[in-house]
Amino acid sequence: MINLNKDLLDVKKASYKLASIDTDLKNKILENISLSLIKNKNKIIDANKIDIDNAINNKLKDAFIDRLRLDGKRIDNLSESINSLIKLEDPVAKIINKWTTIDGIEIKKVSVPFGVICAIYEARPNVTVDIAAMALKTSNACVLRGGKEAFNTNKCLVELIKLELKKYNLSDCVYLVSDNSHELVDELLTARGLIDLVIPRGGKGLIEYVVKNASVPVIETGAGTCHVYVHQDASFYMALNIIVNAKVQRPSVCNSIECVLVDEKIKDEFLPLLAQTLYDCRVTLKGDKEVNKIIDCELIENDEEYKIEYNDLILNIKIVKDYLDAINHINNYSTHHSDCVVTNNKKVADTFLKNVDSACVYHNASTRFSDGGCFGFGAEVGISTQKLHARGPMGLFELTSYKYIIEGNGEVRK
Repeated sequence: MINLNKDLLDVKKASYKLASIDTDLKNKILENISLSLIKNKNKIIDANKIDIDNAINNKLKDAFIDRLRLDGKRIDNLSESINSLIKLEDPVAKIINKWTTIDGIEIKKVSVPFGVICAIYEARPNVTVDIAAMALKTSNACVLRGGKEAFNTNKCLVELIKLELKKYNLSDCVYLVSDNSHELVDELLTARGLIDLVIPRGGKGLIEYVVKNASVPVIETGAGTCHVYVHQDASFYMALNIIVNAKVQRPSVCNSIECVLVDEKIKDEFLPLLAQTLYDCRVTLKGDKEVNKIIDCELIENDEEYKIEYNDLILNIKIVKDYLDAINHINNYSTHHSDCVVTNNKKVADTFLKNVDSACVYHNASTRFSDGGCFGFGAEVGISTQKLHARGPMGLFELTSYKYIIEGNGEVRK
């Protein structure tokens, strides 16, 4: 049984120490962690194999197992994402703004770390490395509570990270919660004063639970019920390429699409092409009675099905009257994550981009680009679908807060 309160107090104390080290040392630690991942690749894969075998024995879905898997290429990508972070500017201690008041007092608005960030996430062991590395770069200590299905992989990764931190007496800056009970999650969510920020990453149920039960501030990262709308003025070739990429390349992730909206003016011509293309990719199609008159697919009987995040090779299709109908459908049924319009009509595109209420809105490009690495952030801690503080892929800057530094020369308020 772990003593969570004591452990969190150690992490909190370590966060103050971490806040005092300079950029060069942080980058040196990150470089060592990156090299350690490559050096210990086989060790990581062996630990991951235990988790994969357990998942297979427990008959978990293929999409879940895909999120859980760490092979050589994915470890290389993790190492490279750390290297990308090293090259990025340190966002801490930057002067955001400065001015002098009429009383002669100089005020600076300066970026600072949050302190202790807690990440609660499911079967994505890559998140362990991403968040630990981004936390270190931004001078934040981190508490990691991954899913039990990835425990052996997470344990191995954190041990490697802590070995590098130990060389600088900073090993308490990264802490993996070893107890997978729900009671421990509740303790984390209410650990005000010890944890400064909670970031949930996972399915809708996890995110809703954290948001509803946390007394610690939360940044809500969203499940991804993402859309592609094919307007009547779209290039069919472009639309098919975007849809296949956004659904098939990696269906288990939050920026893959779950629904295609098709303009009714092109339904008879476009839907058969879409169906054949996706059937060739082994995608299961679902549509209402109107769609089923044109192509053979599973029947959607309840509009609530349009809200489902499948994370699998399953795709909803709906016919809409026009671009205004498409915008209305997306705003009603999406999770406000990433949505795309395919069209060569600039007016339609501009209206879509302005009025779709999502964190990332695309014109003629795949939603799969909603990613910190693709945005040039090096990595991400999640994709925020809320509107306060951070929205969209959360990079280094989103892991900082700020404070005001005020300097005077004996001034007093009159």
